[in-house]
Amino acid sequence: MRVAFGVLGPTVAESDGRALALKGPRHRAVLARLVVARRRVVPVTHLVGDLWTDPPPGAVGAVQTFVAALRRVLEPDRPSRAPARLLVTDGPGYALRPEPDAVDAWCFETAVGAAARLPATQALPRLEEALALWRGPAYAEFEEEDWARGERSRLAELRLQAVEQRARTQLDLGLAAEAVPDLDVHLAAHPWREDAWRLLALALYRQDRQGDALGVLRRARAVLADQLGVDPGPRLRRLETDILAQDPGLDPPAGPTATAARLWTRTAAAYDRTVAAGARARLETTVSLIRNLAVTGGGGLAAARQHRMEAIAAAEEFGDPDLTARVIGAYDVPAIWTRSDDPELARRIVEAAERALTASPGDAHEASRCRLLATIALETRGSRAPRGPQAAREAEEIARRLEDPALLAFALNGAFMQSFTRAGLAPRRDEIGAELVELAARHDLVTYEVLGHLIRLQARGALADFAAADRHAAAVDRLAERHELPLASVFTQWYRALRLAASGQPAGAETAYRDAAARLDGAGMPGLERGLLPLALLCLRVQRRRTWSDTDPGPVEIDLGADWGPYRPWAAPLALLASGRRAEARAVLRALPEPPRDLMYEACCCLEAVVALEVGDRDVLERARTRLLPAAGELAGAGSGLITLGPVEDHLADITTALRAPTSPVPPR
Repeated sequence: MRVAFGVLGPTVAESDGRALALKGPRHRAVLARLVVARRRVVPVTHLVGDLWTDPPPGAVGAVQTFVAALRRVLEPDRPSRAPARLLVTDGPGYALRPEPDAVDAWCFETAVGAAARLPATQALPRLEEALALWRGPAYAEFEEEDWARGERSRLAELRLQAVEQRARTQLDLGLAAEAVPDLDVHLAAHPWREDAWRLLALALYRQDRQGDALGVLRRARAVLADQLGVDPGPRLRRLETDILAQDPGLDPPAGPTATAARLWTRTAAAYDRTVAAGARARLETTVSLIRNLAVTGGGGLAAARQHRMEAIAAAEEFGDPDLTARVIGAYDVPAIWTRSDDPELARRIVEAAERALTASPGDAHEASRCRLLATIALETRGSRAPRGPQAAREAEEIARRLEDPALLAFALNGAFMQSFTRAGLAPRRDEIGAELVELAARHDLVTYEVLGHLIRLQARGALADFAAADRHAAAVDRLAERHELPLASVFTQWYRALRLAASGQPAGAETAYRDAAARLDGAGMPGLERGLLPLALLCLRVQRRRTWSDTDPGPVEIDLGADWGPYRPWAAPLALLASGRRAEARAVLRALPEPPRDLMYEACCCLEAVVALEVGDRDVLERARTRLLPAAGELAGAGSGLITLGPVEDHLADITTALRAPTSPVPPR
């Protein structure tokens, strides 16, 4: 169960859109106080002082009771004696350890910071999404509490800056009319914000409302004098002078960005006027927008996921399987990561695609059938069910028969996602990537050209051909910059951290991994993000221990309180080993499932082998050797383009040596 927290307004917690019952005000206060601490430990004594001016006898016990009640609400399925994973006990107190995107205030800060680094066309929707998170004053019910006062003030100021940043962005895009209403409201509540007065006057002037603009500046002068006893600052005074002189420097930007923004606004308005609200054409146009939205950045990708199923459901309401097939198949957004960002959404999309296939008449358009099958292949990534590979093969056959390049690119993406049936398939994926690059370059399918280079980056990395992988990374960066595809560079940044790890530079690699992980905040890819940084650092430290010569770097330290996401099962036995609990580590190791069939398969198998070598478990070593043998010529984990545990053949050599010694295990090198 994924829990999200809201503090931009009254304090709330919810799971899957359902509000969780947080009981009384002190329970909410404990939760809010821990959110303020931003994952740091708050000692129990501090919580007592924050909750009561004059703490009663038994206050510490009361705090413990509040925490226990919160844990029951936040983790209802946790076994009674299992350690908490969200609201944890740590040393002298407690810490709340939600995911980075699970607190609205943190998401707001990330989005505002990201918007400052984006071009105006991408910054504006990011700011709109950020400001929409506010439901009222931050920590609304705790305005009198000392512990909340500083955070409330900081967030309130950041929100005011975001409102003004949005207005500046609108003016940069030639959207002066859109900026005026929000600035009016903003100034009514905060009349001392000089930059807001300046932005409002400029927005009015750019609408050919010179008199109104000068009136705003006179109001600003009066308000500042009456409320603060000061004259307007130099920027306001200069603006007044420039307006009176009708300085050309005040004119709206005439560049292509502003022109495109105005064209978008006018075209969208014309479409709204002329196309009926219930028309099927409107639904298909909406899906095209959703598809384009998905490649614009983190906020766009998250919004696309949110609206995609709504579009499919709307199509099904028409009772026309061909329409449904077109709506499902139109979302041909290239996918590189082999773990779904939203497994439940993926399941529902597959079910809808299967319904459309079943309901389609026998003479249904083959292209629509191909798109449905490719969608099934993509959305069943990582599954062991035979349906995914079957759908991928059929989609590819149809696409090749139809000789449709866009359709073939979509089908090849499905084939890539189903190319993880065992270890050692990097050469096959390299072939898929090479065909995609050639096909996409020839037919101007830019997003699939990027996908092809990323697939080849991964495959050549797995094969230890870093010279080729570097060339593909550079090609990705060039295409991403030229065509405004910001998510692509997330993968190349992680790849460059991997390069440092593979070249024996652990300190530089750790710094690079942490920098790359920061880029994932707000990137809209939870299937990639969850657990990735802890796993990368774990692999780095395990690999360092395996290859040390003169200096022992010490034991592998593992914080199971971190968000390990899907990789927690493979971290747990190593954590038990590090704490000296060998018998428990062995039991957990033996209970591990087969790793998911994805880009991390070989890495997880090698982590199992590392533990099995330490505890001398021959059965697990045999199992790991069987799984890893097909990948003997690869670098473990490097096929992900993100991490590595070194050559698979080195792990196999350690396993073989250990299996030849029946009485005692051989420690890893």
